[in-house]
Amino acid sequence: MRIALDAMGGDDAPLVNVAGAIEALQEHSSLEISLVGDRPVVDELIDKQGYSGDRLEVVEADGFVGMHEKPMDALRQKPNCSIANCWKMMAAGQVDAVISAGNTGGVVAAGLRTRLFLKGVKRPGISVVLPTVTGRSVLLDVGANPGARPEHLAQYAIMGTVFAREMLQIESPRVGLMNIGSEDGKGTPFIKEAHDLIVQGPVASNYIGNIEGRGLYQGEADVIICEGFVGNVVLKVSEGMASMMMQRVAHQVLGSLNGEKSTAEEAFGRVGRSFEYNEYGGAPLLGIDGICLICHGSSDARSIRNALSTALTFGDRKVNQQIVETLSVQAATNG
Repeated sequence: MRIALDAMGGDDAPLVNVAGAIEALQEHSSLEISLVGDRPVVDELIDKQGYSGDRLEVVEADGFVGMHEKPMDALRQKPNCSIANCWKMMAAGQVDAVISAGNTGGVVAAGLRTRLFLKGVKRPGISVVLPTVTGRSVLLDVGANPGARPEHLAQYAIMGTVFAREMLQIESPRVGLMNIGSEDGKGTPFIKEAHDLIVQGPVASNYIGNIEGRGLYQGEADVIICEGFVGNVVLKVSEGMASMMMQRVAHQVLGSLNGEKSTAEEAFGRVGRSFEYNEYGGAPLLGIDGICLICHGSSDARSIRNALSTALTFGDRKVNQQIVETLSVQAATNG
């Protein structure tokens, strides 16, 4: 598999991207990487790392989308920026996957411009893996599609189910629809219509109905479906709450320890990282004809390496093929 890695995306780019790429190449003999970015800068970093293998190439790009730039404006002004060139390479069949820790809106916007959707997919969605008291769950969509329609949510139920089954190894993922109450008939007309479509679709047997926001971390469902606006708010609130709680608890606990303080600090660090989706290699943009992983802006080399490894697994387990097959069942049923 060849992957286009946005060398300029992320808070610590391109240093961590180059380091993560080289780590992944050393771990996976079947992997090839195209680092897309400022060639002189990237070449220098590769030389400093001492890597001289033939499975790593550098592809020139003209600028990048900054974290605080408006994605569409930046893409219009810099049509050959790093993330745009990554997507062009995948659209041309030169690479199998795109990975970036850059501006999330820029990654999604550049991808949507290619219209590189899987057959039958109306709108891609970003999924994240979050910890629960019983294990892990998938939340979808967390920002790719803030103006979703009911049929989009019904498709997210399918895509999320396949992802949870193949990537998280949950044999029969329970699907829940995020709502203001768990009772039938709750929610807006939009939510009620999405509910009806899921009930009539191919994952109906795994659908447990509505769940409230607090059910997310209680493990009430393995796949939680929502529109992008709601999902993005849930994700950001979760990250902020986790950070605040860890700081408060760590301050209280560590202040009372002596000899075991360093061990406790490491433990708190591990717990805190479990709330960051870069721990699982990034957030996949599901519904793309190819593979796209969006890493956290604060990703380090380990996170980039994990994302590259996850892309390989995603391809090996034929996640996209299974999504297309299940969507075809839905289309036949609706037809």
